[in-house]
Amino acid sequence: MAQVSIVTYRPVAKIGHDDAMRFMCVGDSMTIGRAGDFTWRYRLWQHLEAVPDGPHTLVGPRTELYDAETGTASSSAYAAAFPPAARRHLAGWGEGWLHMAPVIADTVTAHRPDILLVSLGLIDLGFYTDSGQTAENVRAFLTAAREANPHIRAVLLPVIPNIRAETDAPFATECARFNELLAKAVADLGTPGSPLLLASHPPAYDIHTDTYDGTHPGPTGEHHLAAAFANAMHQAWGVGGPYAPEPAHRIPAASGTR
Repeated sequence: MAQVSIVTYRPVAKIGHDDAMRFMCVGDSMTIGRAGDFTWRYRLWQHLEAVPDGPHTLVGPRTELYDAETGTASSSAYAAAFPPAARRHLAGWGEGWLHMAPVIADTVTAHRPDILLVSLGLIDLGFYTDSGQTAENVRAFLTAAREANPHIRAVLLPVIPNIRAETDAPFATECARFNELLAKAVADLGTPGSPLLLASHPPAYDIHTDTYDGTHPGPTGEHHLAAAFANAMHQAWGVGGPYAPEPAHRIPAASGTR
């Protein structure tokens, strides 16, 4: 069954601060990206720069990409001219809900995001926790974020099963069950003052053509992920605008990049 965005509330009050609406991208390896990537964060930043309801800014404690040669998040080699101030995020290679729940309250306090854009869960299910435990960490994460900002909003992306799910039936089942539990958490926990959205699974996303290894997004996959977040916010809250399809967002890759 196709995923749909779940809108828990649709308040009309202006989000954000006098200077800019503040977004924080929270995620795992699909969000941090590795050296040579554009990242979906960059695609989203491009989109927000083009919409008329700005200003907008991306916030968070980290700016780096993952460097596969050193195994550390230490690279600044983005595939495009991504302004340093817009590179900020809370994402880590190999990190999941398990890792983000304990740090989100302090991070929200320090960086004051208005909206969290969260893509987590695949790494949890693959290595750390089952679907039920992962869903408990989702709830702990949202509770902690609200302790720091009772009016914070969040858009949560369902897990996109990777290539492992094609041959590992129990893993595929856990991915499907977690997405059901994630939808329930969104429905249960949304409030008028702190609304939550479940973004739609990107309808055209194909792990064989939109990723470079069956898991991590390539350029087309990055657009699909950015569009999932952008369209959910626009449709539910009137934030930004519809995500412009390619080729409006296409720019040449730097030499030697994907």
